[in-house]
Amino acid sequence: MEIRFIYVDFPFWRAEIGRIALHIGGVDFEDLRISRDEFLRAKENGKLDDGTIVPYRQIPFLTVDGKSIAQTGGISRFCGRLSGLYPADDLVGSALVDQVIDMATDITVLLGPSNAEQDQEKKKQMRLSLVQGALPKKISYLEEQLERDGQEWFVGTRMTIADIAAWRLFGWLTSGVIDHIPVELLTPFPNLRRICRKVEEHPKVSVWVGLTYPKEYPLGSF
Repeated sequence: MEIRFIYVDFPFWRAEIGRIALHIGGVDFEDLRISRDEFLRAKENGKLDDGTIVPYRQIPFLTVDGKSIAQTGGISRFCGRLSGLYPADDLVGSALVDQVIDMATDITVLLGPSNAEQDQEKKKQMRLSLVQGALPKKISYLEEQLERDGQEWFVGTRMTIADIAAWRLFGWLTSGVIDHIPVELLTPFPNLRRICRKVEEHPKVSVWVGLTYPKEYPLGSF
């Protein structure tokens, strides 16, 4: 099986779930990191410069033996199955993993309007409003889940792609790279911080970070 993973050279959670899962599972893949200019061209014509079809004109996406696969959930489940980090034979367990990834998407979508805002003062006010309201509220639902279930990981007794998603999502949100989103955002949520630290301390995650993350890139505040 020939796998290519296509994204830009940035450790965003939507891409890192699959890339890290494949790395942990020892699955051979090409980690193709395209330029922003090539991505903008692909948005216009639906193809990479080498002719590879870009489904829905979005990244990240995979090609598997030449077949393109898109969308965070589809990519994550595929990579999770290959790496043993997705409970594919457990209908309930797999749905529980899926819901965490979907909630990560919901939280990310909250930032969409402020990301698109060009007026810097308006952007600031939009993000301050998020920090005081919708953002911690959404995050609290994941914290409640962990507290209620009382498990070591989000689903069961082993790390899954749900935990990887949470670690990289909250690493991004608390990294200081997003203007007006405080690095202390996760302070009120001890269970989420515990999960994030456990993922970050995983030996293969540490290796991946050392190999692929910019040297001074902040991983987040946990």
